[in-house]
Amino acid sequence: MPQVSALYRYPVKGFTPERHDALVVQDDGRVAGDRVLAFRFADATRPEDRDGLDYWPKSRGLALMDFPSLARLRLAYDHGAHRLRITDSDQRVVEDGLDEAGRRRIADAVTDWVLATGDGARLGRPGRLPLALLGDGDTSRFQDRPRGYISLHGEASVQAVADHAPTAPVDDRRFRSNVVIDGVEAWQELAWAEAGAEIVIGEVRFTVQAPIGRCLAVAANPDTGERDANLLRVLTGDLGQDKPTLGVLLLPAGPGGTIRVGDLVTVA
Repeated sequence: MPQVSALYRYPVKGFTPERHDALVVQDDGRVAGDRVLAFRFADATRPEDRDGLDYWPKSRGLALMDFPSLARLRLAYDHGAHRLRITDSDQRVVEDGLDEAGRRRIADAVTDWVLATGDGARLGRPGRLPLALLGDGDTSRFQDRPRGYISLHGEASVQAVADHAPTAPVDDRRFRSNVVIDGVEAWQELAWAEAGAEIVIGEVRFTVQAPIGRCLAVAANPDTGERDANLLRVLTGDLGQDKPTLGVLLLPAGPGGTIRVGDLVTVA
């Protein structure tokens, strides 16, 4: 029987995740505490309002797609205290609160860290500095798409990709989903999307909305921050996809609720 094997949320858009035993799915289709903060470039516009929903493309700030070195960083966000800790190989980069002075110190520390990496020249381009740390720390708003979604993929699909990239470590972290499941065949989740299926995870019923098109973020090694695997080419070349795709987007088909590691996944 398929079940949830891992759950992740991403407090800071474009950065690495926190692993959790349970996630709260809001009625609006977003994970509570997910993408509640973002580092904005100096010349970036405010989030657009499309149909009453915030839309925040990766191009407006720091994100793994363009800054692979970010994969090295680890986050710990204390939602109650509104305090963010960022480390690199267990060495603290910064830890501070979200008051005005704390945000500035966090942004300055992250700026200095990125400038010292191979991505420094990219961050130093005109209009990108100074960075600003946006978000109230509570509201999930810095989504890649106008509508918030829960992302899901199967372990077997990732293994199918890994089988074609033997020289680089390939695991779930590269694909940055909220929900990882086991017990299904490779690419079964894409068949759910094609059929518009409803699935139940624990106490929450979802409609499978669409497959997830993948970007260059998947090339970044989650430990070294280096682009060491052309997984987009693996998906379209070795695996024959028209567009690089892995995982699916979900929306609640009714009220939200809590999903947990170990929850069974059933097709409704």
